[in-house]
Amino acid sequence: MQLLLPASIFLLMVSIGMSLRLPELIRNWRRLTWNEWLRLLLATFLLPAAVALILARAFSLSLPFTAGLFMVGATPGAPMLTRNLARRGFDMHLAASYQVWSGIMTPIMIPVMLWAAAKLYNRDIWIPPRVVLAQIVEKEFLPLLVGVALMYFAPAFSKKTQRGMNVLGNVILTVVFVLLLWKMRSELERVTPLIVLATFLLLVASIGVMHLLLRADHVAVRTLAVSNANRHVGLALLLSGRYMHNRNALPVIACYAILVGLFLVIAPRIFKPRELTAQAAA
Repeated sequence: MQLLLPASIFLLMVSIGMSLRLPELIRNWRRLTWNEWLRLLLATFLLPAAVALILARAFSLSLPFTAGLFMVGATPGAPMLTRNLARRGFDMHLAASYQVWSGIMTPIMIPVMLWAAAKLYNRDIWIPPRVVLAQIVEKEFLPLLVGVALMYFAPAFSKKTQRGMNVLGNVILTVVFVLLLWKMRSELERVTPLIVLATFLLLVASIGVMHLLLRADHVAVRTLAVSNANRHVGLALLLSGRYMHNRNALPVIACYAILVGLFLVIAPRIFKPRELTAQAAA
């Protein structure tokens, strides 16, 4: 299992790298104004993390569960969007561009946000940015660059294998996830209805803030909203265990992972493209 999880992430990130086109990536970034960048920063990092703390306080969650919920809200950018979303009117290239941007910002934002949140509970927690950067580079940027290089040097091979690689990565990730859930079944018994409700509301908030703050076409907003709901639970679990010395956050993080996995399955049905809806009505 220790090899399967990194392998699945590697395949997914290579697949995302294959879908990146540098001119379009730069165009996606250049068309945003400073005001829009600020809105994106708020919607991606600050507001989900703040909502997590508010929900934890409202539901009187224990400190370990609060820490888990906060780390989920603070860590965006999991590479789990499927090709099915692209076929249902989502912009996969925009999702890949967003993945790169959130990965660049993560080593800057997470240490600062965690330090500030810890102060609210009279604690001193500091994660060196280089540690977060090392995780992002190793697990996201390096395989992303492999995918970009493959598309550049072997475009025919890349076009043939990209979809299969994405499907294989998601299948392996799903298998690993099911095995982990079975292994953690005793921990999951501690999941209460309040934890389920809190994680569900955090997922809804991650979607809602994108719709509330961004002013773009419906496909772009829908794509960014789904991408934002796909929080990086793996990184959240790693950081909460290593730097917050909190292994009791696992039930909350696992609960969010289950909910977001279900959400990615039903998202194409919820966010039906207008053109498909119009065809169905006709």
